[in-house]
Amino acid sequence: MTTSRQPLAEMPLNEIDVSHPALYQSNEILDYFARLREEAPVHYCERSAYGPYWSVTRFDDIVSVDTQQDIYSSQKGGIQIVDLEGELKRINFINMDPPDHGWRRKVVSPAVAPTNLALLETTIRTRVCEILDSLPKGEPFDWVDRVSIELTTQMLATLFDFPFEERRKLTYWSEVATTSVAKGGLVESEAHRIEILQSCLAEFAALLQTRANMPPQPDMISMMAHSDMANMDAQEFVSTLILLIVGGNDTTRNSISGGLLALNDFPDEWAKLRSDHSLVASLVPEIIRWQTPLTSMRRTTTQATELGGQEIPKGAKVMMWYLSGNRDEDAISNANQFIIDRENPRRHLSFGFGIHRCMGNRLAEMQLRILWEEILNRGLDIKVLGAPERTYSNSVRGFTSMPVKIGS
Repeated sequence: MTTSRQPLAEMPLNEIDVSHPALYQSNEILDYFARLREEAPVHYCERSAYGPYWSVTRFDDIVSVDTQQDIYSSQKGGIQIVDLEGELKRINFINMDPPDHGWRRKVVSPAVAPTNLALLETTIRTRVCEILDSLPKGEPFDWVDRVSIELTTQMLATLFDFPFEERRKLTYWSEVATTSVAKGGLVESEAHRIEILQSCLAEFAALLQTRANMPPQPDMISMMAHSDMANMDAQEFVSTLILLIVGGNDTTRNSISGGLLALNDFPDEWAKLRSDHSLVASLVPEIIRWQTPLTSMRRTTTQATELGGQEIPKGAKVMMWYLSGNRDEDAISNANQFIIDRENPRRHLSFGFGIHRCMGNRLAEMQLRILWEEILNRGLDIKVLGAPERTYSNSVRGFTSMPVKIGS
């Protein structure tokens, strides 16, 4: 397994393993991806903690994989680098190919359709204002906990109509589902992960039964209860829930933190934003590109194929590293610069492409837009006080804490 102890420049290509969570926690991973894009854009790693896999690191190659589900299957091996079997095999629509994928996605997608989002905007703005107005001035606090987690968890509770006072359970379950196994970490084994997620299943199964006995409502659990998804077995039910929780939590939560960090790291861009509040419209997609909160997706080849001059055999594990594609200078000008007034800021990979494009992308963008509108309306001067603590995960590029202070 590759670690950061050996200098990257001295490391043979065949020893590079970009799956190690420590590279993401230390934020060294971008240098690794830069080397692969330059020297081996379609790269084979023979030995890793997750078995052999191929890495796809350039923008155009990633789009090619993401839009050819007949060659690159989500269903054959799932969408994670880890091979999930038995109780851990997550059966849900993101892990499915057509035709199974389509009708399941359509059941819950109305919750984040434009008409419903328009109804949610007032609620989001009210909650953003309450959160911002409760923050201390002139003293340090944790932005991740007080703002990023709180806002996204409130919205998840609303989308599920989950008991509001217990909303932090949703954050916990999301973290359990996505963190990498580590001794002394949030989960110490896959068996430990299963044990924790059983409590998630139990609580939502009770909610599903309650909603089934009530008239249909515009929340996701009610939509599932009044569709064919009500007949899912326990494994598919909990898997679908985790998908929706992670999708609703990680993208927005970590983009909220990543955006603030980026503006602190690029003060000229923040000055530009303060002088022209209309730039929020292009700031939001730039934050999502820059952060790339979900680093990757996996596919499995259904046949032998060629990509980037490499012959990939049938049954191979292929990783699309969205984080790398979003820093591809051949596809995005000045990709390693945070630029809030890009000419085409929506040209990024963070939401994926094709049939699996992120269902909640507009909700994520709306939450970020409203947050920055209200920060600017209040003239808040928010300074990051030190290096944030990053998530130990190769799938979620996130933060566990980030100390900040608002100028008094």
